[in-house]
Amino acid sequence: MKGVMLGVCPDASFVDISHDIPAHDVLAGAFELAASYRYFPQGTIFLVVVDPGVGSIRRGIAAECGDHLFVAPDNGVLSIVFDEAPPHRIVELDDPRYARPPISKTFEGRDRFAPAAAWLASGLELTALGRRADHPVMLEVPRPKVTSGSLDGQVVRIDRFGNLVTNIDRRTFSGFARSDSVVIQIAGRDIARVISTYAEAGSGELCALFGSSDHLELALNGASAAAFTGATRGSAVHVGRRA
Repeated sequence: MKGVMLGVCPDASFVDISHDIPAHDVLAGAFELAASYRYFPQGTIFLVVVDPGVGSIRRGIAAECGDHLFVAPDNGVLSIVFDEAPPHRIVELDDPRYARPPISKTFEGRDRFAPAAAWLASGLELTALGRRADHPVMLEVPRPKVTSGSLDGQVVRIDRFGNLVTNIDRRTFSGFARSDSVVIQIAGRDIARVISTYAEAGSGELCALFGSSDHLELALNGASAAAFTGATRGSAVHVGRRA
């Protein structure tokens, strides 16, 4: 893919966000993208290929959202980006001039998406790639649920350190309780406080804190919370108030 892009735009600069998305896991790709895209400079083009439907009738799209451009399959991988930064324009990648013929039925990342991203990097207008695309596919992204006595969320992402990142954002948490008056439960284990840094926890202690994405995460000082608890993406996280 990078070779194809350099053939179109030799001055392109590449930054790899991740090549570790689990196979076929579109929602994991959506969360990984959401955790990073806003920190890139204006004009960045994001090429996102988590594409279990490769070669099928699903569309390829390019979108302008805020100060950034995105090229991806229309399978929901851009759902969280679209929620946070509603797209100004979306087009379908249907102009063959900006693809690499013949287009492989098993590697459209190389033959359709990579050329489109490179043409955008070369200065091509988004609308030149194809006709307007309405009603993009949107995934059902899990949201935290608040009741009078509990705040319930789930693990949505596990980073390479084994930290369990939840869908509970700081604002929702703060509206529910103070950080020193809660009990957090994950996989049958209790965490009695929210700390500010990993170093505040003892060696091997399971702890809770707000990470760089400003979402509650559960971590183990010096080791993997995922391995320690057995929790996976989708595992329930319960926050209750202490009496």
